[in-house]
Amino acid sequence: MGKKSTSTREKILATATELFLKKGVDRVGVREIAAKADINLSLMNYYFKSKEKLLELIFENLISEKATVLKNILESDISLFDKIKQYTSAYIDMLLDNPLLVSFVLSVLHRNPDKLKGMTSVVNLYNTEKFCMHLKAEAEAGNVREVTPEQFYVSMLSLIIFPFAIKDLIVDRNKFKKKEYVEFIRNRKDFIADMLIQYLKV
Repeated sequence: MGKKSTSTREKILATATELFLKKGVDRVGVREIAAKADINLSLMNYYFKSKEKLLELIFENLISEKATVLKNILESDISLFDKIKQYTSAYIDMLLDNPLLVSFVLSVLHRNPDKLKGMTSVVNLYNTEKFCMHLKAEAEAGNVREVTPEQFYVSMLSLIIFPFAIKDLIVDRNKFKKKEYVEFIRNRKDFIADMLIQYLKV
């Protein structure tokens, strides 16, 4: 009974994740998830109560571990420039592993921002306190130019995420095949880091 329950629960999670990522959160209903998972609707409601509960769990499963990795980079004791390089690279790798994650995260956040912005994984995805302190300390020591730390962090985040948000446009305008787009994004690791570092240098 226990194994069967676990199997059914995991099947629902896997099916819902696939549908949400492929079609978007608002375009998928619980009936469609139940039908594709080949279970009845009452069984799905038994396990997850509501679509929102299902969303929260999937959200955590998708980003929790990797968001922690990103937070740990920002809070590490490595040099500021190495921190920028590692953070940029790790964030891009996370999104390359699941290119639809950007649209999924945005749609989930827009549905219930007050609740989700307090979730640990969300906080870890947007973590600036120690990084901002590091920027300020380096500027005060004369090692980098003085910047508004929050502006710098948001700019770094935007440079990383935006190309995933407009993937279809980039692919169309450049006539990229899948491998070419991936290579283009991978090349942005060094491009973004070098640009940000050059900006910071005194």
